[in-house]
Amino acid sequence: MKLSTRIKPISYLKAHAAEVLKTLEEERNPLIITQNGEGKAVIQDLRSYEETQETLALLKILALGNKQIDESRVQPASVVIDRLRKMRDDG
Repeated sequence: MKLSTRIKPISYLKAHAAEVLKTLEEERNPLIITQNGEGKAVIQDLRSYEETQETLALLKILALGNKQIDESRVQPASVVIDRLRKMRDDG
């Protein structure tokens, strides 16, 4: 997907809103909106947005895990599993 083909002025969005929304949902490619020749916004379909947010959340979790590894803040899985089982049995 070439982003250069996905750039439209805000006037296009105003005049073709329903068509833009239909195309976003069908093609699942973002659209860059300009105002006075400058990029101002990126719009995308809801499903793509949700997928992006889920991906970002997973990346944050991975980054946190890597940070904990770097700081030697890790425990063997067997220790953690035993602790969780004990919490379950005590609760």
